[in-house]
Amino acid sequence: QVQLVESGGGLVQPGGSLRLSCAASGRTSDYNAMGWFRQGPGKQREFVARIISGGPTYYADSVTGRFTISRDNAKNTVYLQMNSLEPEDTAGYYCAAWAAVVYWGHGTQVTVST
Repeated sequence: QVQLVESGGGLVQPGGSLRLSCAASGRTSDYNAMGWFRQGPGKQREFVARIISGGPTYYADSVTGRFTISRDNAKNTVYLQMNSLEPEDTAGYYCAAWAAVVYWGHGTQVTVST
């Protein structure tokens, strides 16, 4: 059974940074891609970033230049480094892994506020 466990969320001031982690059961190299989505209050879940097995990365326009996705296959972990955080980044952040189906983690909350 595939399990994705997110961590690293919390409360941060505008302009601050956080690094989210997603620990996957099994080998991250087994997944075609892994990524992050987020869902803010009263909003639909939206794409944030994705990293393909071979290495290419993709980002939502709203986070390009501020967020960086990376993976450590030796640790079966995917990271999301978030810099220059804005109140609009406040959301639950969910890890996703693509194989024959898409697997989801349970999420970690990020709150950007003074």
